[in-house]
Amino acid sequence: QVQLVESGGGLVQAGGSLRLSCAASGSIFSLYAMGWHRQAPGKQRELVASITSGRSTNYADSVKGRFTISRDNAKRTVYLQMNSLKPEDTAVYFCRITSPYDSWGQGTQVTVSS
Repeated sequence: QVQLVESGGGLVQAGGSLRLSCAASGSIFSLYAMGWHRQAPGKQRELVASITSGRSTNYADSVKGRFTISRDNAKRTVYLQMNSLKPEDTAVYFCRITSPYDSWGQGTQVTVSS
């Protein structure tokens, strides 16, 4: 079973930045397709950003131009750089392997104050 451990969440003022990290176990990390999802209170979980093994990226419209997903295969880590944060970005952020397995991390809280 592949394990994912997120870190980097916290409390930040609107307009600020945070960088989330997700460290994965497993020796074939470079082959994983990865994603960051988030879930705000009372809302459905939604995809924020994804990155393939070939480093192709995709973003939700709500975060385009503000968030950047990247990966470091040597460190088996995927990152989510979040800039110009807004109160509506407040959520629990989850890391996910989407291929070749489906595996979720435990989540990290991001709170953006106005």
